[in-house]
Amino acid sequence: MPAGSFTPAERTILENLQRETVEFVDNADFHRSGANRRIFDDAPAIAPPNTAWYQPLLDERVAPDDGKRSMRPAKSLVLTAAQERVIFAQLNYARFRLAKAQRRALRSAMTTEGAKELLHWHTISERIRKQIAETNLALVLAMAKRVRSADLDFGDLISEGNMALMRSIDKFDFGRGFKFSTYGCRAILKAYSRLGMKSQKYRQHFPVEFDPELERGDFANDRRATRESDDIDEVKHVFQSNRAGLSDIEQTVIFHRYGLDRPVHASQLTLEQVGGMLGVTKERVRQIQNKALEKIRLALVSMKPSLAHSLPAITGLRN
Repeated sequence: MPAGSFTPAERTILENLQRETVEFVDNADFHRSGANRRIFDDAPAIAPPNTAWYQPLLDERVAPDDGKRSMRPAKSLVLTAAQERVIFAQLNYARFRLAKAQRRALRSAMTTEGAKELLHWHTISERIRKQIAETNLALVLAMAKRVRSADLDFGDLISEGNMALMRSIDKFDFGRGFKFSTYGCRAILKAYSRLGMKSQKYRQHFPVEFDPELERGDFANDRRATRESDDIDEVKHVFQSNRAGLSDIEQTVIFHRYGLDRPVHASQLTLEQVGGMLGVTKERVRQIQNKALEKIRLALVSMKPSLAHSLPAITGLRN
């Protein structure tokens, strides 16, 4: 730790940054000359949202209905697609610069200048992350209202939704051109689904009133389930965009073998059924399938080596 004058809070941040890996969604523009000017100086300013509506509305929804409270619709700032690209580029560029400063600090003794750079980019990234989260608070309320039931406490839905929102902010790839609400709503609903299954499983084993203090932590399973689901999305993206360079017959086999044309709970076509459609033997279908899966695996490894383990999960793909 450098000998510069840092507050206890800043020293804690620096110590944590020396232990933790900074994650970000990379973009080719970050590596070009003048990136800082384009992403921050030349970008249009995005005003922070007004969140004064949030807590009163949340209190009304959590409190028992006495017939006197009105459910006012939540109103918050809605960003355009262009504004989302700007603010997510700023968030991930700040983390990109933070990661670079972190690597330099780990290679050699941290200097006062290096520590100030770490704190600078950490402060910017946290400020932007908070702004994005506050801008999208209405997503959590909307999704909580959508799935609200007697089995799940509304306060638990809000808490779980907020955590899912923060995770989706960290993982959202702004370079793909999609609106964040599409990705964020799906992530929140998946979190609610896991919460519902967890609550149902608890009631099956302990048919008494739910007590959070008696619940055993399930962080590892939740994290694994979230990672597997995200990995499946990556595999599906590779297939749909044909990043693996599959031939027409290979795409047809994968499409039908793994149920991409069927509802979520429908069974997959067998090798023999696919062979009947194509007019070939089931052994030939197996050979085509294995070759296509190997192409997808290689495409995944080239994109992100950590996804190499995800290929077995391809059987979970659905529309």
